[in-house]
Amino acid sequence: MSWARILAPLSGGHGDAAAAAAGAMLAAPFGAELACVYTPADVADVMPWMGEGFLGGVQTTALESLKEATAAGETSARKAAAGCGYAKMQFVALQTPVWAGLSAESRLSDVVVFLPDPSRGRGPLAEAFQQMVADEQRPVLIAREGLKVGGVAAVAWDGGKEASRAARLAMPLLEKASAVVIIGAPKASSRAFDPARLQAYYAARGVKASVELLKDGGDAAPAILHAAAAAKADILVAGAFGHPRLQEFIFGGTTRTLLNADGPSLFLSH
Repeated sequence: MSWARILAPLSGGHGDAAAAAAGAMLAAPFGAELACVYTPADVADVMPWMGEGFLGGVQTTALESLKEATAAGETSARKAAAGCGYAKMQFVALQTPVWAGLSAESRLSDVVVFLPDPSRGRGPLAEAFQQMVADEQRPVLIAREGLKVGGVAAVAWDGGKEASRAARLAMPLLEKASAVVIIGAPKASSRAFDPARLQAYYAARGVKASVELLKDGGDAAPAILHAAAAAKADILVAGAFGHPRLQEFIFGGTTRTLLNADGPSLFLSH
């Protein structure tokens, strides 16, 4: 298996250079195209509060300021994208409606790359992160310090739908990994599952994986993170759990813990 297109949303802010570099790092081992997609605040989002009909002076000034900020952000994002130095980089600047454009770009991409802040609900791309994971259900990679393709990969496994989807979609990463460890916490799960079945699934596809069974019950996330750190994992693969509430998506406790952790980089799929 392989990946052909990696998507890195950019905001026009200070984190764009690191996001583009992370996207290039993920794309390079596969010879994949890197799409650096400028995702500005959408002018359409501010129109409802302006009201219909004639735009007064305050509203007109605000709209012009937003347009100027968008143009300046695009210039900054273009510079950051070009700075990653990746030969197969493509720059895309989204127009209104921005969220529809981002959805369309993600549907034709294999993985969407974010820095840690959006996954923690911070910064201008926080809503884009939620859109990718919850609405579009695209696999995302949260690129943290020390991101490495070809190092140790850990897979959090509980036999559920979300974990299964992540475990399958991460196959290209696992095929590149120097070692793969499946981490299971049977006593922390309400379902019965056998990590050896995932191990056999990987073996049939040429990926040799070891199994680490956690003995303690309770909250699985800290134990998974500890086991991943003990294995010196560069990337942790996990399913994302959550549900919609009052027009926003609420991540489950285990997922929130993984999102708020400092490491390793996280490959996530809902």
